[in-house]
Amino acid sequence: MNKKETNEIKKLFTPANCAISRICGCYVDAEKNKRTEIKEAFLSLPEEEAFKYFTIFKSALSGTIGKNMINMEFPLHTEAEDGTQNFLLKLRDSQLKDEALIEEFYDKVIASYDYGENFYIILIHCAYDIPAKSSDGLEMFDASDFVYEFIQCTICPVKLSKAGLCYNSEANVIENRSRDWIVEAPDTGFLFPAFTDRNTDIHSLLYYTKNPEQMPERLIDELLGCVMPMSAKSQKETFQAIVEETLGDNCDFETVKSLHENINEILEETKDEPAPFTLDKYQMKRLLENNGASQEKLEEFEQRYGKNEEGPGPAFIASNVVNAKSFEIKTTDVSIKVAPDKTYLVENRMIDGRPCIVIGISEHVEINGITVRPIAAERTTEPEE
Repeated sequence: MNKKETNEIKKLFTPANCAISRICGCYVDAEKNKRTEIKEAFLSLPEEEAFKYFTIFKSALSGTIGKNMINMEFPLHTEAEDGTQNFLLKLRDSQLKDEALIEEFYDKVIASYDYGENFYIILIHCAYDIPAKSSDGLEMFDASDFVYEFIQCTICPVKLSKAGLCYNSEANVIENRSRDWIVEAPDTGFLFPAFTDRNTDIHSLLYYTKNPEQMPERLIDELLGCVMPMSAKSQKETFQAIVEETLGDNCDFETVKSLHENINEILEETKDEPAPFTLDKYQMKRLLENNGASQEKLEEFEQRYGKNEEGPGPAFIASNVVNAKSFEIKTTDVSIKVAPDKTYLVENRMIDGRPCIVIGISEHVEINGITVRPIAAERTTEPEE
């Protein structure tokens, strides 16, 4: 799924376009006991309550594709009769009306979700009449040929509100505030099946995580059975290792700066594309070759990261491997951040026999918020007689 497709589904979580038929929920305490459950038609909820649920469902379709929202595929064996994909398909097809299936789903989540506090599992069923699109991209709501039927699961932490004082308007007094258990924004969740190319894709799902570096691996493995791609942090670390290994002695200041500029140019050119730009093995090799990698090192790259039993080799979402907002230089004692389009201001020079980072400055310079005069060129003065 890409950005446009996730935005299209988010529009369903509004009063005007609501496509939610049924909602089920299970509140679980820190000891993994089911405390309470709900099963009802979504449109029977009070309006204010429904609005709060809309916010939760939209939160699980927010963030960045490839970082917070991750497309995951099902291995073939999960589609067998006792497989995880097959179970999710049965759950969707039941329209959340089979209580035994719902209870089994809750049990699977509780058993595989490693979370030491209270949480709330929310499960919804939706049916979306996909409007056709005209040649100029306009939606034709009276021309729908397909229905996208899906379920969304969100898992939200439930935490005790902070102690404090509040104003009681009825008694017109300041008093102690009652502490309540609050359902917070979701930590994790998924949309199944995926909405790929604006249609149903039962072979994949869209996974959501609030924190990309703390993904619940056991939940993904045991409940979903999907192939989990590298996290954004792992992609960045692997990319950096490949660059250092392949460039070898050519991995100097100017080369890495040039490589960073190349990727930022790609990001700028593709910023309006719905899907994030991905660097595959071929593009990585060309990027390294254009930035000074030797033929010997490129052959090593081919051997190490070529096709293998696990897949076609490395693939990195470009926005995960470089910081598009700043160009950062670090030494043991100093850290410098420069706007990515101003990297020409930074140079690597030898001064008095020492390698130095030189930064071109304008007339305006601040130090800890204090405006200072730039260093003026040395002036020669005539000696006094």
